[in-house]
Amino acid sequence: MNDDNSRRRLGRGLAALIGEMDQPVAAGAPPQTVNADRKIPIEFVSRNPRNPRRTFDEGELQDLASSIRQHGIVQPVVVRTIADERYEIIAGERRWRAAQLAGFTDIPVIVRDVDDRTALEIAIVENVQRSDLNPLEEAMGYDQLIAEHGYTQNDLGEIIGKSRSHVANSLRLLKLPEPVRDMLSSGTLSAGHARALIPTSDPVGLARSIIAKGLSVRDTERLAQNDIRAQNDPNYGQAAKPQEKDADTLALERTLSDSLGLDVTVNHKVSGGQLRIAYKTLDQLEEICRLLERR
Repeated sequence: MNDDNSRRRLGRGLAALIGEMDQPVAAGAPPQTVNADRKIPIEFVSRNPRNPRRTFDEGELQDLASSIRQHGIVQPVVVRTIADERYEIIAGERRWRAAQLAGFTDIPVIVRDVDDRTALEIAIVENVQRSDLNPLEEAMGYDQLIAEHGYTQNDLGEIIGKSRSHVANSLRLLKLPEPVRDMLSSGTLSAGHARALIPTSDPVGLARSIIAKGLSVRDTERLAQNDIRAQNDPNYGQAAKPQEKDADTLALERTLSDSLGLDVTVNHKVSGGQLRIAYKTLDQLEEICRLLERR
C-alpha cells in the first residue's frame, strides 16, 4: 500500500480503531464497552515518548479516575508491542494515567502491530480530533509529521478534517520565541493573540502587555499592525521634528517681534515659506491691519 493510500486509510479508520475511549462515563449512563484482547499488568505499559500531548489536567484525571473506580476501565488502551511483555501506548494515555491514580494493577488492552510512523500518526491525529492538545502541542505534532514523514499541509488537513490554512496557521506559532510559546502552552495567551504577534518586533514584551491589560484578539491585531508600521517607517506615530532654523532666520524673527510687539514666526523653505504673526486681542489685530494697509 503506498503512502497516499495509507494516509487516507488512517483518516477514515481512526475512529474505528480507537473509538470514543477517553471520555468519562456520564452519571446514570450505561457503559459502552469495547472488547479487549487481554489484560496486562499496568507496569508493563509505558507512554509513547513521541506523543505530542504533554499537558494533562489534574482535575480531569481525578474525575476520570473516579469514573474508573465506579465502572472499571470500560474502553481498552490501544498499545503496540515493543519488547517481550512490554508495550507502548498508541492511544489512551489519559486513561492509563487515571487507572494508576485509581490504584489499578492491570488494564485491558487492544494490541495493534504498527510501526513507529503509524504510532506517531495515530497519537497526533487522535489528540487533534478530540481537541486534547494545546495550540503549541498541535503545531509541534504537525511539524513532526512533516519533518519525519514527508507530509504536506494538504495531507494533514485531509487526515484531521481541517483546512490547509488551519494547519499553516498552527505551524506559524513555532516561529514565536520561547517565552511566548510558554504563555501559549499554559493558556494565558490564546492562539489568536499569539498569531498576531509573530511579525512584530518585540513579541515577548507585547505578549506581557496584552496579558496585563487583558486585551482582546482584535486589540492585539491593532497593536501588532501599529508595531509593523513603525518597523517600516521610523517616524510612524511620532510628531514631525521641526527643522532647526539658521541664525539669520532667528534674527529676523526677533527683529519683527520687537518691531510689532507681537510673537512672529518665520518658516523659510527653498520654495517659499510662511510668516506667522500671533495676536491675542482684536486691538492687536486691528493694529496689524493698519500697518499692512499703510505699507
